[in-house]
Amino acid sequence: MTNTPPAALQGACFVGLDLGASRTKVAVIDAAGQLLGHAVKKSGIDFTATAQACLNTALEMAGARRGDIAAAVSTGYGRGTVGFITDNTKTEIGCLARGSHHCFAEAVTIIDIGGQDNKIIKIDAQGRRLAFKMNRKCAAGTGAFLEEMANRLDVSLEGLNALAAQATEMIKLGSYCTVFSATEVLENIRAGRPVTNIVKGLFYSVIRRVLEMDSLTEQVVMTGGVVAHNPYLVEMTAEMIERPVRVAALPQFVGALGAALFARDGDSAEPRASAEATTNTGNQP
Repeated sequence: MTNTPPAALQGACFVGLDLGASRTKVAVIDAAGQLLGHAVKKSGIDFTATAQACLNTALEMAGARRGDIAAAVSTGYGRGTVGFITDNTKTEIGCLARGSHHCFAEAVTIIDIGGQDNKIIKIDAQGRRLAFKMNRKCAAGTGAFLEEMANRLDVSLEGLNALAAQATEMIKLGSYCTVFSATEVLENIRAGRPVTNIVKGLFYSVIRRVLEMDSLTEQVVMTGGVVAHNPYLVEMTAEMIERPVRVAALPQFVGALGAALFARDGDSAEPRASAEATTNTGNQP
């Protein structure tokens, strides 16, 4: 997908709004599915206001106005708060599957590392959902976990990537729990161990947590804001699973893109391979 905006919008546009617990993302596409505009902001405490601001920015990038919007779909934690633009909603699972299939038209396993939860979604070559699993009971292994660790180390979330990439070795953490991991991090710092090696250990714990959720197919795609800001996490994942990992041009917007595609197509249902194939939804602790 491309983020090169046109000089002026030709015809109607379609909008996808992904209101996550941590970040709100908006994507604007044309009838061909080309990404014309996008925007992201911290969701904060007012989802409606944040969505309004992101929509305005994305439309401006697309060279479009509210009146050009033919349809919109919302997804994510706050998807019910955008009645100002649409009441049409889709699940995060469905939108991630749809957006990923648009970017990679083949059978894949999608690993989405979000702010508050992680997801593993399997789709076939037609984009139909085969199965999914989520980790929602604990922040361990999510963006919130890394953000808390970044605060402990007094660096930005994006700054973790450069630190991990500079590591000469890896200090593995023994705990998945965010609170206990923070204690381990402080203990390693007091022991004089390099921060770079500690951060690589944090990345490893995130990947290990995700990989324990489910098996992976041959083709793996990673999405989410954590992936967007920490490409070294993708490198480490590829090393651990011993095969390439693919990433969309804008991994943080795959869900919003999927919502926009649903808006364009007017789909009333999310494509699934079969009713039986969707029962694999067990949450992991």
